[in-house]
Amino acid sequence: MSTFLFNQDNEEKFSALLERYPDKSSLMLPSLWMVQYQEGWISLDAMQFVAKKLGCSAMDVYSVASFYSMFLLQPIGTHHIQLCKTLSCMLAGSKTLQEHLQNRLGIKAGETTPDGKFTLSLVECLGSCGTAPCMRLNDDYIENLTLEKLDALLEELSK
Repeated sequence: MSTFLFNQDNEEKFSALLERYPDKSSLMLPSLWMVQYQEGWISLDAMQFVAKKLGCSAMDVYSVASFYSMFLLQPIGTHHIQLCKTLSCMLAGSKTLQEHLQNRLGIKAGETTPDGKFTLSLVECLGSCGTAPCMRLNDDYIENLTLEKLDALLEELSK
């Protein structure tokens, strides 16, 4: 039994969306976004809640939430650095950037700094191959990334 609940704002949004979408299953992605913006991540408890709201299995919800790298299945730091690891970015130097980030932050990919400020994730293509290497910082894309740009960004975020 899930103990997670939408806050009042999300419950109202969900009800309004029910009137616009053809069936409940169409609300999977919007529901997951609402959970993530409410909690900062999507717990198994929240997935069970969404499954009940949509009339599907928790496994259906998990399969969607775990497929997309935009959905977070564990708590993360204040600044979520998602570094692209696919071919265009790799050829443009993302491996060097990854090593630099890991050394500078003292964490490996998939980890969060002890102070909770930074989480480093390696993700599949961010769709910015023409401006590689690319990373996503929370909801913003940082393109044509260099070590200098990265250091300046980390300095600013560490203040």
